Amino acid sequence: MRTEGLPQGPLALIEQGNSVVFDDEEAWANYLQRLEITDKRHIRIITEGALLGTLVANGFPLDLAIISDDAGQFNVLLHALCWIHTDRVFQRILPLNDTHAKELDWVHTQIWEIYSDLKQYKHKQDPDLKAAIEAHFDELCRTKTSFATLNRAIIRLARNKKELLLVLERPDIPLHNNLSEGDIREYVIKRKISGSTRSENGRRCRDTFASFKKTCKKQGISFWEFLCDRLRRQHLVPYLPDLLSGNVCLMPPA
Repeated sequence: MRTEGLPQGPLALIEQGNSVVFDDEEAWANYLQRLEITDKRHIRIITEGALLGTLVANGFPLDLAIISDDAGQFNVLLHALCWIHTDRVFQRILPLNDTHAKELDWVHTQIWEIYSDLKQYKHKQDPDLKAAIEAHFDELCRTKTSFATLNRAIIRLARNKKELLLVLERPDIPLHNNLSEGDIREYVIKRKISGSTRSENGRRCRDTFASFKKTCKKQGISFWEFLCDRLRRQHLVPYLPDLLSGNVCLMPPA
């Protein structure tokens, strides 16, 4: 909450009630009302902090890595940045002349050389390669070009060094979040075409069936067969949470 800039007054009030338990959202809202915390921004920061604190208190790992596209709301726990999105910042830059184009191409090349080395490091943690990657990244970030827009993008890259090179300390984490983006792409496309749903029930229905469809696909199950199985109450298709937990194994047909 301090990191998010919560003022000292509301912060002190919340710290005094660190052992309070709430049964539901309404009880939480009433508690904040009694403390006279009414500012929407303060409520959001406090609520997010309380939810995260609850997860941690119940065993949620603090070293869980979150890979994002640099959106501020994802800067929690152990934060890493997606290299694909990082390069998109440079892809959006439009060079004004041939010199700018050459300098931009050079930066692109350096980014993807570092990315390639990081992929290699994930497979084999070589201390010499780690040092070389850090040196290469620092050299890129010290670069000054004749293109002011490109220079500002490089400065931004330098500020994100810790998040971009987190994989050197945690080689188990991915270098990009494209898999997560792929999971929600269908939803985003539908939203662009038809906008939002007309009701909350419609939203829940859309999101639930989209989740079912993605889960079935990842488990090698026909979504149509899954729906027919449940509607006919045959229950021949295993319970999806059991598949995810590994309690059930689907055997290929003989």
